[in-house]
Amino acid sequence: MSYPIESNAPSVTGFRTQDPRTNEVLEVFDYLSDEQVSAALAAAQEASTHWKTRSVADRADIAYRVADLIHERRAELAQIAAIEIGKAVDQVDAELQECVDICRYYAEHGPRFAAEEILSDDKNRRAVLQRRPLGVLLGIMPWNFPYYQVARFVAPNLVLGNSIVLKHAETCPRSALALEQVFLDGGVPEGVYQNMFVTHGQIEKIIADDRIQGVSLTGSERAGAAVAATAGSYLKKVVLELGGSDAHIYLSAADIRAAARQAVDQRMDNMGQACTSNKRLLVHEGFYDEFVDEAVQYVSSLEQGDPLQPRQGTYYPLSSEAAADNLIQQLQRAVDQGATLLTGGERLNAPGAWVRPAVLTDVTESMDAYREEFFGPVVTIYKIRNEEDAVTMANDSPFGLAGAVFSEDRTQAERVAQQLDVGMSHVNIGGSEAADMPFGGVKHSGFGRELGPLGMDEFVNKRLYYINKT
Repeated sequence: MSYPIESNAPSVTGFRTQDPRTNEVLEVFDYLSDEQVSAALAAAQEASTHWKTRSVADRADIAYRVADLIHERRAELAQIAAIEIGKAVDQVDAELQECVDICRYYAEHGPRFAAEEILSDDKNRRAVLQRRPLGVLLGIMPWNFPYYQVARFVAPNLVLGNSIVLKHAETCPRSALALEQVFLDGGVPEGVYQNMFVTHGQIEKIIADDRIQGVSLTGSERAGAAVAATAGSYLKKVVLELGGSDAHIYLSAADIRAAARQAVDQRMDNMGQACTSNKRLLVHEGFYDEFVDEAVQYVSSLEQGDPLQPRQGTYYPLSSEAAADNLIQQLQRAVDQGATLLTGGERLNAPGAWVRPAVLTDVTESMDAYREEFFGPVVTIYKIRNEEDAVTMANDSPFGLAGAVFSEDRTQAERVAQQLDVGMSHVNIGGSEAADMPFGGVKHSGFGRELGPLGMDEFVNKRLYYINKT
């Protein structure tokens, strides 16, 4: 099989809305000048001095209003993202519901998470642990969940009293602007939340600026390493949520066909462009062949669809021509090194970032694909012999974001899940992303946590307040 990798996208870079269905460039946005960046940081610093003095209850009320506005504007926001990144509108709608849940969660629980804790109080002393905002934070966000990724970083920090300057991905500027407007209309004061169209070079200068107190990045391993190195050189706190190559282990199944189809459905969500997608399916040898056959049949039956009119049994374009080209090159390299491509994996003979969903098997540890992250609709299936084999293979990865174990024997599934070297381990369920569940990984998947109680415990000054009563 041949793999055409020549790009047919217009040579446009920077912030732009480029429909991945056709590669048509709909709008281009200018970068901020250095003077505009400096003014934005000054505005953020000025706004921060007032924002952090407002009560947590006031900030929580604004988070409630933001949640209501996201709910009201769901149809408009979903349409914007579908056009910019090719994501099906029903999937964007589900993402927006998560944003609503996140904002409401921190509006409701944020005051408790930020409350002071009495460490000691007697006739001689009073010691209090206070949770105070750090100040202005920089967020660097990806395109694949253009609203959810922002909400899970911004909501807890706004309620805590931090201010935000945010650099979104260059391929979703309309989504970035629309979300900024939601925050402003919801009552977030001018300067407290600012979207910034800046270059990578400007990002380094922003991190170095004394007004920035911390950086949160969700993105690639390479981007995370670069940002962490820069932030470290300026002694700035960093939270990183990077790539993942999550292993889902199938030890037994009452209905093998249903298990295979469920696995494919999860892998096809957002066309496989999710950090916690089930990128490696580890299937017991006792039903491996039947599982693979069903996965191939199901994937082969998927038809080209329109993200603006989603329907069951369809697939959509990847987010960009570059993403499609990169995935094709990865697949070609895997096949060249000996892997078996059972179906799909080719570009469509049409404009746009279209790649037919694929099923890949026979990947061995000598191949690049064994440790790479396929950020696209590639179902990679491995054969395992037993629990020990599953744990060894699952943990033999540079990544450690999440994982899952499926078995009719829940005791067995729990035993294996306890051995996964990941930030999030699941039993008989594909994932647990929710507002109250901490999210994050280990190893090359990053460090720090978002969401849940821990989401308000990263960019905070845990200040000791000590009173001598004698």
